[in-house]
Amino acid sequence: MATDYEVIWTREEDERAGTPLVVLLHGYGSHERDLLGLVPGLPQEFTYASLRAPVEMGPGAYTWFDLDVERMAYSSSAAHDAVEDLWSWIASVKDQHSSVTLLGFSMGMAMATSLLRTRPDAFAAVVGLSGFAVDSSTGGELQGYFDDQGLAARRVPFFWGRDQEDPIITSDRTEYTHQWANQTVKLTKVLYPGAGHGVVPQEIGHVNEFLTYTVLGR
Repeated sequence: MATDYEVIWTREEDERAGTPLVVLLHGYGSHERDLLGLVPGLPQEFTYASLRAPVEMGPGAYTWFDLDVERMAYSSSAAHDAVEDLWSWIASVKDQHSSVTLLGFSMGMAMATSLLRTRPDAFAAVVGLSGFAVDSSTGGELQGYFDDQGLAARRVPFFWGRDQEDPIITSDRTEYTHQWANQTVKLTKVLYPGAGHGVVPQEIGHVNEFLTYTVLGR
């Protein structure tokens, strides 16, 4: 049975039909309100749905799956199950909307890119901020799970914003993500010196432009 996610919507239910949807996926140890601060700087034509990750870590802190933060290490089965569970929720709402776009920060970017890689046809675009893509070469349930060949054929627009000196995301995760993105998506990559492991105003402006151009078509 799929998780009954806690969700904050930016539109009432009777106002959502036919609007493009952006699903907001927060980072490790955060919560569903964390990314709502980005919304005022993003296109208002969208409906935004911000989800709380299902695994509780403590008061106000949640994760999509267990993660060793120092090594960015995780269980392949836990990552697989988290992605499948989140897809069940997206599948339950996607037909109400004209398109679905994913925006993930940090670990939320790992979830967003994994969803894209398993279902390349399902998403109009993906935004990844200060995060990484899951390495499918680790074996286990991730072996053969991603359809990177199908994704490469579609070249879905992908925005990747980060600081070269991000203190959290390890260099091996960044290198893998860079290699993966160059081979599979239509990549827009922008570096933001001084952002650290965060999001800066200039970056929000660029995401606004990216969504306006790639999804709204203007």
